[in-house]
Amino acid sequence: MIYWDYNAAAPLRPEVSELLAHTYSQGGFGNASSVHAAGREARAQLDVARARVARVLGCEPKEVCFTASGSESNALALRGAFAARANPERRRVVSSTIEHPATLAALAQLEREGAEVIRVAPRADGHVPLEALLEALTPDTALCSLMWANNETGVLQPVAELARACRQRGILFHTDAVQAAGKVPLTLREVDADLLSLSAHKFGGPQGAAVLVVRKGVDLRALVPGHQEGGRRGGTQNVPAVEALALALELAATEQRECAEQQGALRDLFERELRTCLPGVIVNGGGAPRVPNTSNVRFEGVEAETLLMALDLEGICASSGAACSSGTLTPSHVLLAMGLSPTQARASVRFSVGPGTTRQEVEHVVRALRTHVPRVRAVTEAPVSRSA
Repeated sequence: MIYWDYNAAAPLRPEVSELLAHTYSQGGFGNASSVHAAGREARAQLDVARARVARVLGCEPKEVCFTASGSESNALALRGAFAARANPERRRVVSSTIEHPATLAALAQLEREGAEVIRVAPRADGHVPLEALLEALTPDTALCSLMWANNETGVLQPVAELARACRQRGILFHTDAVQAAGKVPLTLREVDADLLSLSAHKFGGPQGAAVLVVRKGVDLRALVPGHQEGGRRGGTQNVPAVEALALALELAATEQRECAEQQGALRDLFERELRTCLPGVIVNGGGAPRVPNTSNVRFEGVEAETLLMALDLEGICASSGAACSSGTLTPSHVLLAMGLSPTQARASVRFSVGPGTTRQEVEHVVRALRTHVPRVRAVTEAPVSRSA
């Protein structure tokens, strides 16, 4: 199998798999809120994991809130912070039209509850213009949220500049950094955010473990009441998964520069080879700064879902957009926001590579596309029989 869908979920790192196997074989069932020996051991493990995450991200341990997913972290950041901060004079929330579906759903919920939500559109290259975002930051703005890197195109957004502007204006700033972790240098020194979301399964950790960084002085209203996580997120913590998240984050941070160089070179080779051997190939967002592992490629005259099925039969895993939206007939909201037509959006495939990707894989995928793209085009362009 050639796995080129790292933006959906990265394979579990071997070191993380070993840690989880060891933890569960040795017990690993203590409740960190219990006062007996097993509970105290779990609490100590939780505290160490929290400190390790904080060290990588450049924040304080008490600013690290563990959750179960990036979607939950985003919802807690948006709905929790807005509920704690909003007043009749500050009801505006500023974001973009290309956020992850989970963020868009949280914004829609805020809108139903009375918030004024401003969604700024990107340029044709997928980059959300900073000047339009700044113009939207009016005195009645309570909260601003912009993803660090887009999950479909990989385009990097002006989060550092926007964070500074929000701080100067007394506006809370949140960034969904789920697709940035392990791909670009990621600390609170790069982007001085009040709230920052991560998810372990994007950088080789387990699914079902995530982080929301909540900077000191930021109030949140819990979505799930409880005393855990400083009252910000109720529920018994999954200590083994949290430990695995901390290890995966450390490894991803250590390897980030080397992996970025390797993956960027392979991505660029892949795109060059495609343009050379196939007509009608366009890289969506290719003119903007991107994370090094992502290519969103439009094959003119192709139905992406048909092409993906053909690739799957060859043992090649890719996707047509956000993993949570796969299987739907709706074109990518990200590509539509960039100005693509529904037909163009449906002709686009996301390839996202990772640490295990090789040059041989690039050659194999290019050969497969040389074979299948013309075939899919022929099927797509063929007239439909009225007797069918």
